[in-house]
Amino acid sequence: MGRPLPDDAPPLVDPRVMREVLGHFASGVTVVTADTDDGPIGFTCQSFSSLSLDPPLVAFAPARTSRTWPRLRDIGRFCVNVLSEGQDAVSQNFARSGADKFAGVPWTRSTHGSPVLGGVVAWIDGELWAEYEGGDHTIVVARVLDLGADPDRRPLLYHRGSYGLLGRGTA
Repeated sequence: MGRPLPDDAPPLVDPRVMREVLGHFASGVTVVTADTDDGPIGFTCQSFSSLSLDPPLVAFAPARTSRTWPRLRDIGRFCVNVLSEGQDAVSQNFARSGADKFAGVPWTRSTHGSPVLGGVVAWIDGELWAEYEGGDHTIVVARVLDLGADPDRRPLLYHRGSYGLLGRGTA
């Protein structure tokens, strides 16, 4: 998998070192959700970003080992829920395999049918636009169908291996 390295290529970076160094980049935390005939499904995804305004696109990157992403891919529509501060347990719950991830988590259905989790700072309803190989992850591009935000909420951040909050200073 991946491209062969030329003979004069520098040595590969140790994955542990890469994780430690890139952990200095604070990111938001999302939960990607969809509804199935058997009920709602979802997974935690830290790799998320805005991609394009015209057309409106976002991108996220589930691990290739994800058992939930292939099910969401088959549905073709899903919601990216941007978690708010205090939703650490929601993030951890949706990162687990096998459990009823929606137990005790309030949610409503978007106009396109995907679960929007209660208390999130923002949500982006989308449909699959494209997928690309990205090493041990899949890069997913989604066309935005609808979205919303709660300006009174603050995002949950992940930094250096743990959840954190924004400073309370004024801008």
